[in-house]
Formats: sequence, structure tokens, C-alpha cells
Amino acid sequence: MRSRLAARSARLVLAAAAVTALAATSTACSPDDVEDTGSSPAASASAGKTDSPSAGESFSASASGSGGSDSGTDAKTEAAGDGDKSGYGQSCGTNDLDFKVTSETQAGGYYLVTAKAKSGITCYLDVNTPSVSFGSGDEGLASPVGQGGEDPIKLTGSAVAYTGISPKTTNTDGGVEFENVIISVTNDDPNPAELKLPDTATVDKPIVTNWATDRAEAVPVIV
Repeated sequence: MRSRLAARSARLVLAAAAVTALAATSTACSPDDVEDTGSSPAASASAGKTDSPSAGESFSASASGSGGSDSGTDAKTEAAGDGDKSGYGQSCGTNDLDFKVTSETQAGGYYLVTAKAKSGITCYLDVNTPSVSFGSGDEGLASPVGQGGEDPIKLTGSAVAYTGISPKTTNTDGGVEFENVIISVTNDDPNPAELKLPDTATVDKPIVTNWATDRAEAVPVIV
């Protein structure tokens, strides 16, 4: 009787152990555990690493920023080039110069024109004689007398050049009156300057001297 009870107890123990093992296996493989594994810290870390930029990508962005600095350098270089164009070594245009007209009494009276480069400009008077006229007609065009002159004359800073204009070279009473004179550094200069005279000029066969750095050479005289 005792042998039967012992055998039966042993069978019950084995059955209970089998049930326990089966329950443990089912728990380990449950769908809930699979879903939890997908949201585990390791998986989250892996997902975060995929979304963040790598060290190489960060460097590329920095290199792109350096490219912006290079563009700034190019702009400075271009600006420096424009600065070169603004003056050194170029021929003077009329609009590069400031003019002053004074009335002088020598040689029967004449107008002394003083030319000076505008601030920041360095240029050269390559053409020896300015183009000067009173009004737009041919009768008011001043003829060069060929006196004085230097070629070329460098104008920059306080350096100046002079030319003398005699509005009337005839001994008659005739002439046309003008209050302004037109001057340009060349005949075809697109920007001539119209200068207000210090007094009204009676014009008849006017003459003009060459540019000179010595004002004594700018006194117009018919030889």
C-alpha cells in the first residue's frame, strides 16, 4: 500500500514540474515580451544614433561655413580691384577733377583755371591742352597757343595744374558776352565741366594755354 502511494506522489511531482516548465517557456516567448524588446533602452539608443548627424556630417557643415568666409574674401578682393580702378595710373577724366577759376590782370586780363584731383583719386593729364569754349558755337572755341605744358601731369592730393584762358584777343569793340566757360580734358570727354566765371567775359577769338604745374607758364600770350 505504501509503495502505491509513493509512486503516485512521484508522478504528481513530475507532472507539477512539467507544468511549471511549460508555463515558464510560454512566458519567455510571449508577444508582450517581443514588443517590450523593441522598446528596450538598447533599441532606443540605436534609433537615436541613426537620427543624429555623424561627426563627418558636422565637419562638412563647418566646412560649408568656411566657404562663406571664402566668399567674403572674394568680395574684399573685388572691392580692392574697384579701389585700383578709382585712381592710380589712370588718365584724368573731367569728372575726376575739381576746378577753380580766378580773374587775373596780366597780359591784358585772362582767366586762370586751377585743376586738382578729387579726394581719393590719382590720375594723369595725358592730353597737353584742355578743350575750352564759351557757349556751343565754333566762334566761342578757344584756340591753343602752345605755350607751357608738361606731359603727362600727375594729379593727386594737393598737386595742381594750371591753364590760362584769354577770352578776347582782338583790338575791336566787338564780342559776345558770357558768364560761364566750358572746359574738358579732351575734345570727346562725355562729362565737360561748365564753370561760373568771376565776372562777365567779352569773347572774341579766345585762346588757351597748355596745362602746366607753374602758373607763370599759364599766362596766355600770342607770340
